[in-house]
Amino acid sequence: MKQQVSTNDAPGAPFLSQAVVSGNTIYVSGQIHNKPDGTIVEGSVKEKLDQIMQNIAAILKAANATLDDVVKVVIYVTNMAQMPELNEVYPTYFAKPFPVREAVCVAALPLSATIEVSVVAAKS
Repeated sequence: MKQQVSTNDAPGAPFLSQAVVSGNTIYVSGQIHNKPDGTIVEGSVKEKLDQIMQNIAAILKAANATLDDVVKVVIYVTNMAQMPELNEVYPTYFAKPFPVREAVCVAALPLSATIEVSVVAAKS
């Protein structure tokens, strides 16, 4: 059985779940660098990733989990030139052993964002 996760501390959309819990696994929808009010965060890759990870942390908290429970991360970027800065900031959010990760370059993202991150977490 699956359970929807919702919080006002992260952006949402009426037609999708911020996250779904199935068993001990939490599937968090892709998050872009927008604030809970929908305002897009501009600036450096670090500033954008900070907002994305705040969104993900808030959603995980609503599911009684933390970033330490993340086992898989998928990162979508519109320009692979963002990856060196992203690779510098990314590890600061996770402890070893780091989650598995995929990075995918795409033509475009919602609301003209340049980075989107989705995660899968496992609760013990």
